Amino acid sequence: MANSKKILIVDDNRGVLSALRLLLRSRGYDVETFDNPANVSAVSIAEAGLIVLDMNFKSTVNNGNEGFYWLSRFLKICPTTPVVLITAFAEISVAVRGIKEGAADFIVKPWDNNKFIEVVEAAMKQPVSKINNPDAGCEALIWGTSEKSSRLLGLIQKAAPTDANILINGENGTGKGLIAEEIHRRSLRRNFGLTVVDVGALPESLFESELFGYAKGAFTGATASRAGKIESATGGTLFLDEIGNLPIHLQSKLLTVLQSRQVTRLGENKPVPVDIRLICATNRNLGEMVAAGQFREDLYYRINTISLTLEPLRNRPEDIEVLAKAFVAEFSEAYGKNVEIGLETIQFLQRHPWPGNIRQLRHAVENAVIMSDDRILQPSDFTLDTVSYNSGKTKPTGTLADMEKTMIAEAMTECGGNLTAVATRLGITRQTLYNKIKKMGL
Repeated sequence: MANSKKILIVDDNRGVLSALRLLLRSRGYDVETFDNPANVSAVSIAEAGLIVLDMNFKSTVNNGNEGFYWLSRFLKICPTTPVVLITAFAEISVAVRGIKEGAADFIVKPWDNNKFIEVVEAAMKQPVSKINNPDAGCEALIWGTSEKSSRLLGLIQKAAPTDANILINGENGTGKGLIAEEIHRRSLRRNFGLTVVDVGALPESLFESELFGYAKGAFTGATASRAGKIESATGGTLFLDEIGNLPIHLQSKLLTVLQSRQVTRLGENKPVPVDIRLICATNRNLGEMVAAGQFREDLYYRINTISLTLEPLRNRPEDIEVLAKAFVAEFSEAYGKNVEIGLETIQFLQRHPWPGNIRQLRHAVENAVIMSDDRILQPSDFTLDTVSYNSGKTKPTGTLADMEKTMIAEAMTECGGNLTAVATRLGITRQTLYNKIKKMGL
């Protein structure tokens, strides 16, 4: 629900953000600022009473195209949140076009404070019908609206404003990266960067230099000093995806960084102070890895201050309707098609086990939208390799790991050993597929 006193300011000029923050807070408004529109979450947009949006985010480009894109994106997420554009005097024609495309009003730089407040208050009082479609709602969060998803959102809301380290548990494709992004956007570090490291995709030979950086001459090919991901993330959030793949000898080095708040580049002795908030994700059972001596117990407790678990899609089929409809709308627009999905097809999708979770569902919907010749998607438009598992025709046998091994083996046969095609079909990354093949002895 929108907060009539909350205003989002989106401008890449820190001076503008500071000035408007002071002005609006002095008038009793709750202000949230962003120097990058890509960091504005759907939740923040839906909760805001108004957005003030700059039209240009690159000093060398003044045609307003970036502003038009983000205006369209914000209005698509929540048509009921009014957007006021802020622009230089010479770009007023650009702002006028913005009004035609759905903005509530515009403000010229440099602004008069009293005039600024008048524009803001008038825009916030406009009837919804003047802003956009009065019947339109705000975009649902990507992980769904089930009880389990709502409970997860509640935990995120509590955890995000803290600086506590967070461990996100979940199978491949459940949206762990999206959750990490949402936590960062809701955190006190949201105006700084989110640095992402896919540990599962890094060759082991590059782990140390990528994470900790290196000095010039530290090894063959090190022609210049370079900061590692940990150092680059200072002030913001560091997201280590698939942390369970981190070699044991580097786990101790990461633990030292977290304890000392300092990092030492390869080939140097002088530590550099770092200030990060750490979010980790894994599809592995780290508790079992600790028991097996594969993961340091002290590091496990250090990264696991707050634990979030994403349920696989098969355990929350009620979310599939929200997700599938969102994906159909996305790809209908992307491919210039007018396609919808009916109840029968939704129920068909809800009976599928989705071993690749949300990622697999998204790929399946995209394929169906592209290939369908009808306006309404039918079950026959979907190519689902394992639909019989929950269809009543056959029943799954063995453990989930056995089922997964069978699916991978079958996909490898059907794709003629093309691992890229296999990974795409299963809705997982190529590196994850490599890891599973090695683990399962396929």
